Amino acid sequence: MISGEIPCDIVYENESVFAFRDIDPKAPTHILLIPRKHIRSINELGEPEQNLAGELLLTAKKIAKDEGIDESGFRTIFNTNSDGGQTVFHIHMHILGGRKMAWPPG
Repeated sequence: MISGEIPCDIVYENESVFAFRDIDPKAPTHILLIPRKHIRSINELGEPEQNLAGELLLTAKKIAKDEGIDESGFRTIFNTNSDGGQTVFHIHMHILGGRKMAWPPG
């Protein structure tokens, strides 16, 4: 998707991150936010990526505002490894909103 070989509905991109709508949404708004740098999972983050990790959070805030879900509320999720539900091993944040979220999630 980053390379443009797989089409997707891009909602945001810059030189370090890329966001697009999930093809199997779990909420009215379901966006995936990924770094362009390949990082397998949160477990692979190190001190060199601390600015990138912060950028992911601040970008999620911006996307939520752009999508109109910042005031009503939204959820951000990183799934990590198999038991955490990770199926694509390139770190990515889910941004979900547009409906009331239940707890616990699953």
